Amino acid sequence: MSDKKVVLAFSGGLDTTYCAFYLKDKGLDVHTVIVNTGGFSKKELEETEKRAMSYGVDSHKCLEETSSFYEKCLKYLIYGNVLKNNTYPLSVSAERAFQALAIAKYAKSVGADYIAHGSTGAGNDQVRFDLIFQIICPDIEIITPIRDNKLSRQEEIDYLATKGVNISWEKAKYSINKGLWGTSVGGDETLTSHLGLPESAFPSQVEKEGSEVVELQFEKGELVGLNGNKLDSVDAIFKLNDWASKYGIGRDVHVGDTIIGIKGRVGFEAAAPVIILKSHHTLEKHVLTKWQQHWKEQLANWYGMLLHEGQFLDPVMRDIEVFLESTQKNVTGTVTVKLAPYRFEVVGITSDKDLMKSEFGQYGEMNNGWSGEDVKGFTKILANQSKIYNSINS
Repeated sequence: MSDKKVVLAFSGGLDTTYCAFYLKDKGLDVHTVIVNTGGFSKKELEETEKRAMSYGVDSHKCLEETSSFYEKCLKYLIYGNVLKNNTYPLSVSAERAFQALAIAKYAKSVGADYIAHGSTGAGNDQVRFDLIFQIICPDIEIITPIRDNKLSRQEEIDYLATKGVNISWEKAKYSINKGLWGTSVGGDETLTSHLGLPESAFPSQVEKEGSEVVELQFEKGELVGLNGNKLDSVDAIFKLNDWASKYGIGRDVHVGDTIIGIKGRVGFEAAAPVIILKSHHTLEKHVLTKWQQHWKEQLANWYGMLLHEGQFLDPVMRDIEVFLESTQKNVTGTVTVKLAPYRFEVVGITSDKDLMKSEFGQYGEMNNGWSGEDVKGFTKILANQSKIYNSINS
């Protein structure tokens, strides 16, 4: 493999640092690339580049994909109120497709012979990366040192020590992946079925007491403002997350079925996503019909599952996106949310499209659009099928 070019997905963490040295030892020209989908500050990106270059890589590149990630994926997760197993907002699994797409296109553009990532052989990310790479750049061979060598974290640390990399890897006790749509947290506790993550494991710590109210403005299903201030949707997500994470909102542990068939458990914090999804869903319950909500839920669940399992490039995903977007034309209004430590409450909504404002009637109170005789006749016909069945089978 000597004198060949490899593009390495590089985050600066333990696994990708190991990969950088391992690939250099194989005589490869190593070109690291990091993809920002909203999880890194400018300072963090600069520090990652400095670290990569200090390891002797041949080049380092940052690819900015935050806006593309929102426009091509996140807004559809919001339209669909997607929560995996009614819990997880696909914080990491959603962004992996865009990181893989960006890396694959970059590898092709620089004429790479190989493309590498630091996934283990026991998780979902290996499948997500490999799928995208095989579709976008099938002629580029994939190298996965951690997976192929079945390495433990201690073995990685010991190897790096021989290279003079003696950084304290204490933080490696928890695997943390941060992005626009939330932060995943994995560690010893999530390898069990009974232990919870300690407070210190979460990147955001509780700083606020008491409660306060925030108003979320939606236009055609997209978050476009907070407390009356117009914002770009991406900026609104960042701002809401910074605000609500100080209350410790959005923490949970997700248990799911992995792509490779085993059960997996991961902690996460996703303050803005869980508030946005609950608020959006509440607004939809006021402005959409029963059957719009029913079929949205069916297709959105499929969309989330396929995205989670790395199938973002399947054309059915574009078909579902068209449907989801078409349901959003009336999802415009303001949702009032009360924030408090470790919890939030959707107080209510205001919208010109609110179907509760109908003059036909008020639930449990008054019927203006029909009479009692109308209901008697309707109920009699509605009961026919069950009456016939029970008369024959009782």
